[in-house]
Amino acid sequence: MSKDSPALLTVRDAAERLNVTPRTLKYYEERGLVSPSRSEGRYRLYDEHDLEQFSRILRLRALGFSLHGITEMLKRPLEQAGEGRRRYSQESLQQIADALARQIETLDTRIAAVRRELKEAQTVRAELADDLDYLQRRLAGEPSDRMIEQRLAATRRRKEAGAHSHQPGKTRDPDEPA
Repeated sequence: MSKDSPALLTVRDAAERLNVTPRTLKYYEERGLVSPSRSEGRYRLYDEHDLEQFSRILRLRALGFSLHGITEMLKRPLEQAGEGRRRYSQESLQQIADALARQIETLDTRIAAVRRELKEAQTVRAELADDLDYLQRRLAGEPSDRMIEQRLAATRRRKEAGAHSHQPGKTRDPDEPA
């Protein structure tokens, strides 16, 4: 290696220099936050840019930012702010805020879909439990005529309860099964 080429560090040396474990560096690489070069033997090799990126990630984590937030921040450059300090521009901050807001909207949509799916699954489960109860009672020898009459009455009560719970002005907990 010539004196002009940048120094490359192994994962152990980079971790020691950053005061973290090698696993931490590998984890951030797995998350796509850093992409070190590889030696011919496929060993990770970190340059100064990688170490600066890790330092930035570690500072943001120490401030409590999520990895999703950090990912968005790493996409934007820091700008000189005087006295050797670097900061995000207002435009970059707005882009980060917009990207995080879109992620939250996407997650809210997914959460709503999962809640609907859960409600449907709970309804199907309740119906199957009723069916199983009926079959177990029949297998135990209960007369079918009386049981069919009970099932029809229970079905009518559920339908009436469902009609009453959807009346205008009546509120109910959205997480509570109808």
